Amino acid sequence: MKDNSKISSAVIKRLPRYRRYLSDLQKKNVDRISSNELSNLIGYTASQIRQDLNNFGGFGQQGYGYNIQSLYNEIGSILGLDQDYKMVIVGTGNLGQAIANYTHYYKSGFMVSAMFDVNPKLIGLRINDIEVLDYERLESFLKDNTVDIGIICTNKDSAQEVVDKLCAGGVKGVWNFAPTDLILPEGIALENVHLSDSLHSLAYYINRNKNNEKE
Repeated sequence: MKDNSKISSAVIKRLPRYRRYLSDLQKKNVDRISSNELSNLIGYTASQIRQDLNNFGGFGQQGYGYNIQSLYNEIGSILGLDQDYKMVIVGTGNLGQAIANYTHYYKSGFMVSAMFDVNPKLIGLRINDIEVLDYERLESFLKDNTVDIGIICTNKDSAQEVVDKLCAGGVKGVWNFAPTDLILPEGIALENVHLSDSLHSLAYYINRNKNNEKE
């Protein structure tokens, strides 16, 4: 198996975008596409696309391009989407419930096994037929069940305690929505989604565009 450990995170973050466009092309019954055509759709240069994909082997043929179904499947395999993942959500306020609903309807192999909260008004609530459990039961649940991904939707003050329990309970990755940076043991994957950071970046680009129009 090819060692992908040295491939940059920037390349990895572009792969889901490739796969999303390939999925749209499949729905339009398109069988193959060149790197130039893919460039026009996605916005990356053709050379960037070829360079990204060549990290994982030669998927295209000169004069033929890429077989869309095959490339879609290959990227899915690279990303680990050819297997299922069991997840728990800690924090089931509006954001936690939105993520639970998203993963339920997205139906992509990411399955919420349990949800936890400290709020008595939320404990016992059923979301997509999954009962919200008392946070005090998190450690025992992790002991009795295999969980791949922990999703943190708590406030920033609670997040580190939560991630410590998740990691001790055997999760392999953490999807963090809490507005704070977390310390994780080596070998545990972390993906941060800081909504405020994204919104602040958007504000910057809006104002940059305004300033450019004035010049």
